[in-house]
Amino acid sequence: MTLKERYAGVIGWFEANMPVAESELQYKDPYQLLVAVILSAQCTDKRVNMTTPALFEAYPTPEAMAQATAEEIYAYIKSISYPNNKARNLAAMARMLCTEFGGVVPSDLDALQRLPGVGRKTANVVGAVIWGKEVMPVDTHVFRVSARIGLTRGAKTPLQTELQLEKNIPSHLLPVAHHWLILHGRYVCTARAPKCASCGIAPWCKSREKQKMADK
Repeated sequence: MTLKERYAGVIGWFEANMPVAESELQYKDPYQLLVAVILSAQCTDKRVNMTTPALFEAYPTPEAMAQATAEEIYAYIKSISYPNNKARNLAAMARMLCTEFGGVVPSDLDALQRLPGVGRKTANVVGAVIWGKEVMPVDTHVFRVSARIGLTRGAKTPLQTELQLEKNIPSHLLPVAHHWLILHGRYVCTARAPKCASCGIAPWCKSREKQKMADK
């Protein structure tokens, strides 16, 4: 199977079976999504969604969060992974958002990455979800699943994965394809016990193909 055929099969299945795929993070505006994505680093969306309601009630706007200390924010996010670092980043992010961007989350991805706690992946997630930017955010699920399926070859870093996926997936599909791969990795192509028997894209999966050959 060629790489082109693999992509065509995988994309075709997702388009037919998961035409709508969205972030599972709960948010009401760009500020809330930005905060949630920062919190989601190395943490489950489920845990983030349990944490953010009280946080957003206390700090409903960037201006409100900008007035808070890292210690005050920590009290709301202490059940999240790396709460000390994230509390410091959120406090600094909110202050910069207010002083340099008028309290408005910038749509420019380079500008977004200037904010404390915002790396390439976080900026791409916010850009893709809020503004439909044609980018491919790469988290642990996307990195792992892309390699296992065979959509990437020899990608050693998230950036290498991102560039290979962006090269082979039609640009207009990138925002939704990001969610296809995340949700597939979260619920079907799990790290330790992938549900290959019920996987819709198994016919195009490189790992599954290798397993079948080994079983012969």
